[in-house]
Amino acid sequence: MSSPPAADAGTPSFSPLYQQIRALILQSLQAGEWKPGEPIPSEIELAARFRVSQGTVRKAIDELAADNLLVRRQGKGTFVATHAEQQVQYRFLKLVPDQGSPTSEGPAERTIVDCRRVRASAEVGRALALRAGDAVLQVRRVLAYAGVPTILEDLWLPGAPFKGLTAERLAEWRGPMYEMFETEFGVRMVRAEEKLRAVLPDAEQASLLQVTLQTPLLSVERIAHTYHDAPMELRRGLYRTDTHHYRNDLG
Repeated sequence: MSSPPAADAGTPSFSPLYQQIRALILQSLQAGEWKPGEPIPSEIELAARFRVSQGTVRKAIDELAADNLLVRRQGKGTFVATHAEQQVQYRFLKLVPDQGSPTSEGPAERTIVDCRRVRASAEVGRALALRAGDAVLQVRRVLAYAGVPTILEDLWLPGAPFKGLTAERLAEWRGPMYEMFETEFGVRMVRAEEKLRAVLPDAEQASLLQVTLQTPLLSVERIAHTYHDAPMELRRGLYRTDTHHYRNDLG
């Protein structure tokens, strides 16, 4: 196969070629050319579009599928991943019951404690690549399983992309929160980084989780990113681990 021509109108220009194709597909995903849950063009169509081999396209798609950005479905094609899918919606939730699986408990019972627009502190601004004082949405909620408060979460979201998000909309939404972000606001979380440590709760946190001040909790601080590593959420969770544990599959 001859080398692809110089870059123009979305044609890659240098190797490794499959990574350039991956970047071009990623650009189309970010631009919303193919929405979450929708199929992308076939490997043959993408090969013709980018003027490369089908094998090069396949390797690029393999990487995007490994990163949970695309989902292959046998006999149906390749689709844009969505947080509505079961294998994706639990991707960022690592707390699992000691007995059973993440799906065996069913969806958590969610209580919105607070939802308001505030000015970003310097710390929140740094995490979300904002200036101190920029508008952010601050959310506090409790997740309960079998009636037992298990997770207390504080979230900060940049104000502009999430304009119109209210406590009422959060309370009415039945699916995963990240599904709401991508469906209602066009923000898809594709990567997250976390910091874990053991902590003791303060009085308000202990009350919301119905534990004593001496109960050790797992603190999980997460920054979630959309395409091209743009930070879109700071989330701090306190997890009870008397009936659950944090599980991370490595490798």
